[in-house]
Amino acid sequence: MYRKILITTDGSAVSKHTACAGVKFAQQMGAEVLALFVAPEYQYPVYVEIIPPSYPSEDEYIEQMKRIGNEHLNSIMHACQEGGLRYSGMTAFSDATAAKIVEVADEQQCDLIFMGSHGRSGWGQLLLGSVTNKVLSHTQKPVLVHRLIKEPGS
Repeated sequence: MYRKILITTDGSAVSKHTACAGVKFAQQMGAEVLALFVAPEYQYPVYVEIIPPSYPSEDEYIEQMKRIGNEHLNSIMHACQEGGLRYSGMTAFSDATAAKIVEVADEQQCDLIFMGSHGRSGWGQLLLGSVTNKVLSHTQKPVLVHRLIKEPGS
């Protein structure tokens, strides 16, 4: 049914559990996995006349975020390898995370976006599920929202 599934991660414990569930779902479908980490854009320091020496350059920042992204994507890659799934991973840069997720899903011709929800209600859902809610409202692709009932380790 689905040939290519986009699994998103932000590196948190919740998203790691979601990614694990996404890989299991991809195994059931026999689908390829594209894992995505969206890093914030580089921000120049504002209200300063010179950049402090300890502040990373744009190139240093990009390299650091790619390393961090690869660390977050590694667990998904290993799970896909163990499950015999085709896998690719990427780190993208954007301050509009939801829009970037939708853009990547379209560009990479994914059939499904697999994302997490923190399983909270009320104000917590409004604040913590904002990326998932924005993706749901800005894509025409199917989105499978994995709801985590309780926090990992609890």
